[in-house]
Amino acid sequence: MIAVLMAGIAVAFFALPFFGLLWRVPWSEAWSLLTEPESLEALRLSVYCSLWATALAVVFGTPLAWVLARYGFPGRRIVRALCLLSLVLPPVVGGVALFAAFGRRGLLGDPLFDWFGVRLPFSTAGVVLAQTFVGMPFFVLTVEAALRGLDRRTEDAARTLGASPWYAFRRVTLPAIKPALFAGAVLAWARAFGEFGATITFAGNFPGRTRTLPLAVYLALESNPGQALVLSVFMIAISFAVIVGLRDRWLGGSGDGDPT
Repeated sequence: MIAVLMAGIAVAFFALPFFGLLWRVPWSEAWSLLTEPESLEALRLSVYCSLWATALAVVFGTPLAWVLARYGFPGRRIVRALCLLSLVLPPVVGGVALFAAFGRRGLLGDPLFDWFGVRLPFSTAGVVLAQTFVGMPFFVLTVEAALRGLDRRTEDAARTLGASPWYAFRRVTLPAIKPALFAGAVLAWARAFGEFGATITFAGNFPGRTRTLPLAVYLALESNPGQALVLSVFMIAISFAVIVGLRDRWLGGSGDGDPT
């Protein structure tokens, strides 16, 4: 009974802030606040940038997860820790680090601008870069775990029958880890969609260019609190749907009832 009581307190601790938010929302004005031009523009930019960030996470994160899972090399633990560091790094610190690397006078930012005329800070591309930086580790972590848990005998059998490594990967490995690929991509998208700290630090808060939905919530807190509440509930609903969907369909959750 004590454990149940303490668990109930923990659940209340997580739930009360969201119930408080729902209690404060001006529901009679919710639709009009959600469909204001500023809200729709921020939503459009968030979807656009987060989808690009997810695509980059999948393209570069899949081979990274494969190398971390299948290849042993000196310093692999350090490389893995470096690739997953942004999971625990304060987002604003991530934004500062991105500035140091890709800013106008950064490690790569200076040659990018001088040679190609590319300027990433305070641009939509900068938003995508910041969102990829914080979202890709979720994809890599999920896919690497799936690759480590995969029975490699099917891959070995395919190669024994004459399949090339690429063919075996494409026709055997990828289908086997498809749920993990999907789950990792959705987690990366959700993290990118909700990114705030690295975005505002590296890309700024310019309407139509870098002001994503989380930044619009932050701005509306002072000028239009009702709009901030409505947008917050909208983002919470998306995050909640992602978590429930992944748990029950793609991550092997048993749902309600018997935990076995």
